[in-house]
Amino acid sequence: MEDLFTPLTFARGREMPNRFLLSPMTTRQSNDDGTLSDEEFEWLIARARGGFGMTMTCALHVQAIGRGFAGQLGIFDDKHVTGLSRLAEAIKSHGSLAIAQIYHAGMRAPKELNGASPVCPSDNEATGAVGLTLSQVEQVVEDFVVAARRAERAGFDGIELHGAHGYLIGEFLSPVINRRTDRYGGSFENRARLLQELISGVRQSCGSQFNLGVRLSGELFDLRLAEMKELAQDLMLGGQIEYLDMSLLDVFKQPKEPEHQGKTILEHFTSLERGGTRLGAAGMLWDGEHIAKAFAAGLDMVGIGRSAIVHHDLPMQMRADQNFHPVKLPVSPEYLAGQCVSPAFVDYLLELFPGIAANSAAAAENASDDMQSLVSSAS
Repeated sequence: MEDLFTPLTFARGREMPNRFLLSPMTTRQSNDDGTLSDEEFEWLIARARGGFGMTMTCALHVQAIGRGFAGQLGIFDDKHVTGLSRLAEAIKSHGSLAIAQIYHAGMRAPKELNGASPVCPSDNEATGAVGLTLSQVEQVVEDFVVAARRAERAGFDGIELHGAHGYLIGEFLSPVINRRTDRYGGSFENRARLLQELISGVRQSCGSQFNLGVRLSGELFDLRLAEMKELAQDLMLGGQIEYLDMSLLDVFKQPKEPEHQGKTILEHFTSLERGGTRLGAAGMLWDGEHIAKAFAAGLDMVGIGRSAIVHHDLPMQMRADQNFHPVKLPVSPEYLAGQCVSPAFVDYLLELFPGIAANSAAAAENASDDMQSLVSSAS
């Protein structure tokens, strides 16, 4: 447990004061135009103040049509820089690394929200997404790189490229969704080309000490575990990123593909060579026992989602008591307000994650603490 509170150095940029990473979470609490709200600011600053060594934003969309949720923080326009600068400065004032996660929702960007059909590597009948032309793919690359420069200009220590959860980068990686026949489709090398170009573009355009991470899913969202392990290995040995952040839903579960069962999904990635790249993961790391177990399995840092919602100061609580266990769920809106969770975020939790929040204090008190009903709250 004590090792969780030791600093972590990276190949580039500032060190992380401990091994606790606030996982990026959708909160639906920023302004409709993508600018920072006071509620989003308070939510994130409370976690930085509460001891998280790396405080990461929700996914910031790099194009206006790449918005996946209402109330989402944006980075597709210079008008966002003022709020992001305020946020980055405040996070760093508490000693935490300030990281902006950037993404494009791809086929998961609702037409009714953005006023335009979603885009995808290939036409997708189920979502109504339209396949990107080659010039549009090139524009996506440019917009990601420009967004990274905005994050750097705003004062963030670095950015994370969100390649998980079936958003645009992950859609290109998928052999099911990506049916392109040009240089971005077909072989896995081609399907990973977009991500590799984003990494190269950020490296070439941002400063030598700018921290760059990548988030990937292990096997869900029409991905193949063998391919994702190959990609993870290449990225960690490539020397272009500081860390790999695996979103695994449940780090201790068995892989869904029978040929890969026999060890946990986490072990498939902790067993890979890393070079100088750090490895983090998130997925059902709820209490001290789970967090310590995952860290002992070989992680360099642990991504915390659900328990960070109900305890803004989880690292401090665990530092004071290694047997600390989070509050019984679900919790009331009044309790969450004390954790700097806004009413908009509470409504989102009630809609999609009812295992975390109840709609009143009485309902929370009477609800069953069914841990099996909980799902990952990462964005």
